[in-house]
Amino acid sequence: MFSLNRRLHKLNWRVIGYIVGYALIIEGCLLFLPLIVDLIYGEHVAHAYLLTIITCILCGALLSTLKSDHSYFAKDGLIAVGLTWLVVSIFGGLPFFFTKEIPSFVDCFFETVSGFTTTGSSILTNVEVLSHASLFWRSFTHWIGGMGILVFLLALVPRSNDRMMHIMRAEAPGPIIGKLVPRLRESAAILYKIYFVLTIIMVIFLLIGGMPLFDSLCTAFGTAGTGGFSTKNNSIAYFDSVYLEMVISCFMLIFGINFNLFYFILIKNVRSVFRNEEVRMYLMIVLFSVVAIAINISSTVDGSLLQAFRYSIFQVASVMSTTGFSTADFNCWPMFSKMLLLILMLIGACAGSTAGGLKISRLLILLKQTKLDLQRLVHPQKVDVITMDGKKVDKTVVHQICSYFFCFMLILVIILFIVSLDNFDLQSTVGACFACLGNVGPGLGVAGPLGNFSMFSDLSKITLSFAMLIGRLEIYPILIFVAAFLHRDSHKHYNK
Repeated sequence: MFSLNRRLHKLNWRVIGYIVGYALIIEGCLLFLPLIVDLIYGEHVAHAYLLTIITCILCGALLSTLKSDHSYFAKDGLIAVGLTWLVVSIFGGLPFFFTKEIPSFVDCFFETVSGFTTTGSSILTNVEVLSHASLFWRSFTHWIGGMGILVFLLALVPRSNDRMMHIMRAEAPGPIIGKLVPRLRESAAILYKIYFVLTIIMVIFLLIGGMPLFDSLCTAFGTAGTGGFSTKNNSIAYFDSVYLEMVISCFMLIFGINFNLFYFILIKNVRSVFRNEEVRMYLMIVLFSVVAIAINISSTVDGSLLQAFRYSIFQVASVMSTTGFSTADFNCWPMFSKMLLLILMLIGACAGSTAGGLKISRLLILLKQTKLDLQRLVHPQKVDVITMDGKKVDKTVVHQICSYFFCFMLILVIILFIVSLDNFDLQSTVGACFACLGNVGPGLGVAGPLGNFSMFSDLSKITLSFAMLIGRLEIYPILIFVAAFLHRDSHKHYNK
């Protein structure tokens, strides 16, 4: 503990402040987009966005003057990421507060955290009363947070050295992260180009299906970021279109795949894609879940197997990719289907995608480690290694995944205890915690696809907000940030 406190005390807070400041300036610039939307629709909320822009840029400019010439290390990068996401979420909720569209600041914070972390859980009981600017900003936070706020920053920074890898490593989801090309800035730029192009392609497909341009943009933002905020109270069910549902389902599954594989396709290294064990497992789980749920719910949709498959495909794609759009109230489905969806919430999609959850690569490595341990019980002298895609997985990575899984389950238990103080039924409590920690969006019970999180207490909302941040940043940046904050507080108290 003394060693940890000593290392935290030596954090380069000037560099951390500079990174946070730069991110606030970027956020202020991005807020011009909903400002333009308001000018187009003339709903008179421009003042709220203009005030937020000024606040972000002024605070960001002040913090950006703190840049130090000293280098920074992994712990600085982790804390910079955790603090940046927290600060950007607080400032990002200001437009909702200034417009009075969401009167409670705690609710504003919850909604914005849900947006940036691409969770899609909402406290709003009537989404359609929001201004077009707020609907746009709400969905656009998904798109920004999907690939990563600071990955976006890295793509813009004129000069970025190898130490910036600490930031990318902390923000990118999954157990293994590497550069696509030797220069880190080029790697970030490539990822965002792929992300942008896929989003535009999806918008075109939605427009072909008759969805209005504004709704197409917001839906594409939510799908690309696997977030799930919709412009309609009934989500995608509002449009009642098989074509639109299938297009959105396909893109939800696409955005749940590791983005590095899209780069391999671009450089015509297709063999690496087909050899990827995680993608194969991802598609197998999706296929099994679709068939199992369709058969299970067929009796609830007048015995129509085609209709059952329509609902099953969309909800499996939505939950597995942790997007959160809905076309049906799966609260009314049989317990087997609800339990399977709950498991899919926990698993999530592929590492290196915009999806949440534990990630399939972690699950695969844990299964392989368990198999290896069982074999060693029978054959103590057996020497074997864990491989993924034909490559050896380092023991350090396996150890980190085991630690991550333990921390994930421990945090889930703590959150469950806190949220249970609201005294909701077991289904609602467990569903809400799974949905927020897994960055899924809708849960079960009162927080189901036709419900929301408005009935939860402020304590639960704040707890679930941090659960969303922990889930999106994969635990360690937030935990190290909290440890650093507590250490600074205790150090000041000690000096007094």
